[in-house]
Amino acid sequence: MHNQIELIGHLGAAPEIRTTGNNNRVANISVATWRPRYSEGKIVRDPKTGYAEKDTEWHRVVAFNGLAKSAENCVKGMLVQVIGRNKTTKWTDRDGIDRYSTEIVAESIKFLAWPKREDEPPAPESFDDDIPF
Repeated sequence: MHNQIELIGHLGAAPEIRTTGNNNRVANISVATWRPRYSEGKIVRDPKTGYAEKDTEWHRVVAFNGLAKSAENCVKGMLVQVIGRNKTTKWTDRDGIDRYSTEIVAESIKFLAWPKREDEPPAPESFDDDIPF
């Protein structure tokens, strides 16, 4: 079996970078992806604009060492492609309840686009908004 995930999405914040006791770098990254919202088998559209409404999913991504170092250049809003593997961790909280956490361990991060600057004029809606997948 092969455990591989590919995400293309926007960073929700600048990565949190830390160094462990044995000098390994770790970056924690939050990536948002979206898909059109559906109701009764049809894409839900905003009544004012006509564009597809979106359901957003947030993904926790962790990168190590050299990949974590390159993540230092990331900024909130940047479009990235992450390829990695899914990892679920189990722990017991203070009350003795088993808890689970799922994250993506990055094997590759590509920087696809910088976020637009505040002084840029707004771009027209992306053609992706009208793709009926």
